[in-house]
Amino acid sequence: MTAFYSTAYSRDLGDELRLIREASTSLHGRAMAARLGWDPSKVSNLEHGKAHASEIDIVQFLSTCGKDIDFIEAFRQRYRHAFDPYFAQMPENLRTLAMTESLATKITSYDLITPPGLLQTKKYARELLTEGEAPEDVERFVEARAERQTILRRITPPQCVFYVHEIALQAQLGSAQDMEDQYLRLMFNTHMLRLVPADVMISKLGPGCVLYEFEKAAPIVYSETNSVQVFAQDTAAVKRSRRLFERLSAVALDEQQSKSKLMEYVSALREEPHDSGTDLA
Repeated sequence: MTAFYSTAYSRDLGDELRLIREASTSLHGRAMAARLGWDPSKVSNLEHGKAHASEIDIVQFLSTCGKDIDFIEAFRQRYRHAFDPYFAQMPENLRTLAMTESLATKITSYDLITPPGLLQTKKYARELLTEGEAPEDVERFVEARAERQTILRRITPPQCVFYVHEIALQAQLGSAQDMEDQYLRLMFNTHMLRLVPADVMISKLGPGCVLYEFEKAAPIVYSETNSVQVFAQDTAAVKRSRRLFERLSAVALDEQQSKSKLMEYVSALREEPHDSGTDLA
């Protein structure tokens, strides 16, 4: 088993192996190692995504957990990509993203079209997801987004800087009250939110992305569309994201300015007559 830098996907798959061991056997890590004839550190590294297991290692581990050949083959196919510097998956798979957020010590993001998911209200998220997801999946995704937000309520949360272009505030979803609640959620979190003024040209900034940094792992750049999630651990990708955030830091409003701008949006909603049940297009 060869040592590698861990990736978002290797940590995800390693944790999946741990869960399989715990659900399928009564063996703790050291006992599992003894059963396999491995050094205990090998099981630990494998389950933490810190080492690239061979195909034989995967077969032995999963067969000891009582998994059949079809399960083992499906996992082996996924594991082939565990240490790729670029990894793409369907947006329905939220496990890798949630684990990446949970382990990060610093999160820096830029959103062009919407407020960041970690600062979205449930009603806003529901309206947003209704546009692109199957009806039966919407509520599951809304709840998953809310659960991810608990990392911000930890005793020691990750250090966060969320850059949001003002255009994201102008795309109104749901009722006026829904939008006011979303503006207020952002306004109460301006200690980690910086608005990018509407007059800053979008073309000079490029698409949004997230940079995750960790205490003992290499940084990861994340981006998503309605069709795909992309995790990049390539040095060039990380450098490009850092340059983007340097540009954003130079043009974004500070905390107090961002709060004042959000209050303008709240005031505008309160001043405009509207039917509380009417969506704003």
